[in-house]
Amino acid sequence: MHICMTYLNEGDGVLVPNPGYPTYRSAVKLAGGECVDYDLKEAHQYEPDFVEIEKLLSGRKSEKVKLMFVNYPQMPTGQLPTEELFRKIVAFAKKHSILVIHDNPYSFILNEDPKSILAIEGAKEVVIELNSLSKSHNMAGWRLGLMIGSAQRIEEVLRFKSNMDSGMFLPMQLAAAKALTLGKDWHDEVNAVYRSRRDKVFELLELLKCSFSKNQAGMFVWAKIPSGQKDGFALSDEVLYQANVFITPGGIFGSAGNNYVRISLCSPVEKFEDAIKRIKGIS
Repeated sequence: MHICMTYLNEGDGVLVPNPGYPTYRSAVKLAGGECVDYDLKEAHQYEPDFVEIEKLLSGRKSEKVKLMFVNYPQMPTGQLPTEELFRKIVAFAKKHSILVIHDNPYSFILNEDPKSILAIEGAKEVVIELNSLSKSHNMAGWRLGLMIGSAQRIEEVLRFKSNMDSGMFLPMQLAAAKALTLGKDWHDEVNAVYRSRRDKVFELLELLKCSFSKNQAGMFVWAKIPSGQKDGFALSDEVLYQANVFITPGGIFGSAGNNYVRISLCSPVEKFEDAIKRIKGIS
């Protein structure tokens, strides 16, 4: 929100992924900007199609596209990034003078090779990267995050932020500082818990005859619905009303997610085992 309020004027365009985190759209609209959706397709490994995006840009007349949201590991699809993808994003941003916001909160969850787009040469000129202790350190609700970029970009956003609030409660800052001292062993323990839950989610999705990749990162699993279902909303309703189990329909993340569902790994293994039993009862 602070980034959008810093850089957007009424009517400015922002490239937003479809499917993608719904808050991107909300922040753009609240700042007076206009969302320019770019589709992410399974056939293209959920990477931006820059040829199609070039067409989107050429179709706009006076309205300037100023920002682009990207998010890898991607939410909701769990798609991992490659250095080549990051290089393409940086090159695209430089070509069109667009500021990229790379939202990277899932980088340490079920991911053996965390990457930052800022490792790409020249990225700091056109990229701000975000991360959050909500995901990496299980501190959801504390609203502790970080923004990384060039000194100029940090200064610009802080100038706006300083007019919106006056700092964070000190004990929360101290807790964050302590959390950031935790080493790889702690993250390995957390990921072992997520991995055991994910195994159960795979079992549940196979029961529903959904198809999915086992190479996803993050704390969710994204899956394509079976051919007999109308869409993800229909499958979600069926499972909810017949088994009292809620599965998130992929369509809430954008129209490109209509034929998918997403399951969170934020419940204990026992909950997933109970859900599997319930669904077996209606199969």
